[in-house]
Formats: sequence, structure tokens, C-alpha cells
Amino acid sequence: MKLKVLFVTQEITPYLPETEMSLIGRHLPQGIQERDREIRTFLPKFGNINERRNQLHEVIRLSGMNLVINDTDHPLVIKVASIQPARMQVYFIDNEDFFSRKHALTEKGKEFADNDERAIFYSRGVIETVKKLGWAPDIIHCHGWFTSLVPFYMKKIYSQDPLFENDFKIIYSVYNDKFKNPLNPDLSNKLIENDIHPDDVETIKTPDWNNMTKFAIQYADGLIMGSNSLDEDTKGLITDSGKPFLKPQDEDSYIDKYNEFYDKLISK
Repeated sequence: MKLKVLFVTQEITPYLPETEMSLIGRHLPQGIQERDREIRTFLPKFGNINERRNQLHEVIRLSGMNLVINDTDHPLVIKVASIQPARMQVYFIDNEDFFSRKHALTEKGKEFADNDERAIFYSRGVIETVKKLGWAPDIIHCHGWFTSLVPFYMKKIYSQDPLFENDFKIIYSVYNDKFKNPLNPDLSNKLIENDIHPDDVETIKTPDWNNMTKFAIQYADGLIMGSNSLDEDTKGLITDSGKPFLKPQDEDSYIDKYNEFYDKLISK
């Protein structure tokens, strides 16, 4: 059985400009697939992603669900495109209310006021789509703060789902992607449902970047320093967690190192 790796990221080139994260988002899944792993890759369909140029099309059989966030229904639309040289598909999570604007996470240097609900929608949208695909990952590798709710959702809400009964492991890669202003202070309340206790979301009572990172670390099984430029405080969050972690890797060797890290976590 091939190891199944789910990549959840906030940036992939060529759909978004080249950055440290978007280059890893582009080359890591391809490299892991070439190492005989089975992969699925997800990205938000931010409004600055050109659908025509990148040949995105809607996957009708996966779309059509509504996700309720803060008592409001939001239709979930799934699109897909291919990076031909990599023989790799990318799934896009879309919704007109959250992702039709012309910018990704900020406009004129100011963060969107609803970035908290956009992150909730993206995280839940990925998991619900994976459920519809009937595809149970062994490794879930999250990249960037916009994915920081995925570990919580998988460990506290979706872990009882029959599809996810396998002993999956979650890896969170931390990048130098800090935002200036805290997210909506009501974020933690929006996450409370069913058997979720306020203590489960206490870490993000004040949802600034540091606390969102702590929250992802809290529910992750392994951590990666995805940026060479992380400050000492951020490195401390990772090293002090007591969880397995990888330091920044060289560009020519990180795919192999990440692949070995996947095996190490699964074997534990």
C-alpha cells in the first residue's frame, strides 16, 4: 500500500506569485509523488488566481455542499487544474463570498476582516472534499497560517469519522507569514460545536499570529521550520513543543528529508 499524503497549503506557484512557500507548494507534492507516494493537493481559489489561464474547471460531483459558519450557509465549490509537467492535480476550494475578491489575504496592506471565517471555510472544505473522494490520508501536511485550523478539526471533530480511523499524522510547516492584526476575536467561539469544550480552543482566545501558530502546534504530530528566516521566538514555539521537528532544509535536499520525516512519524 502506498503512503497517502494530503497537502493543504495557502500558496502554490504558478497559481500565485513565487515565494518560499509557493515554491515548496509546487515542488514538494511532485517530489513526494515521484517517491512512490499517493498525493492530493489543495489550495484556496483566491480571486487573484486566473481561472482561464490556469484552466480551472468545477468538479460538479464534489461541489454542492453548504458549510455553516456562524449560523450562515456558504456553498462549497470545488475546482481542479493540472500542472502538466508534474503530472499533478490541484484541488481548489472556492466560494463567492470568501474568494471572489481580487486579492488573497490582504488588500493595500490591510488584512480582510473575515479572514477567520475564510480559514474555517477552507479547512473544513478540504476535509469535506477528502471525505467525498473517499480518500483516507496517512499524512496531512499543512503549510502556512491559513491552514492552522486543520489539525484542530482533524483531531477534535473529524477523528471519529469512519474514513479517518487509520492512525493519520498531521505535520504543520511554519513559515515567516505573520499577519499584523489579530483575527476576529470571536474565532474561538465559532469553532465550538458538538463535543468541543471552550478549553479546546483556549489558545486562540486572542487569535494573533503567534497564538494561531501555537494552536496548530498543539494539535499537530510533527513540525517543520519551513522558512530560513523564522525569528527566535517562533523557533522556540517549535522546539519547546516537545514534538518531532525538522529544522530548515537545503533546497536540493528538503524533499528527501521531508519524505524521511513522514516515514519516521508513521512508524511512531
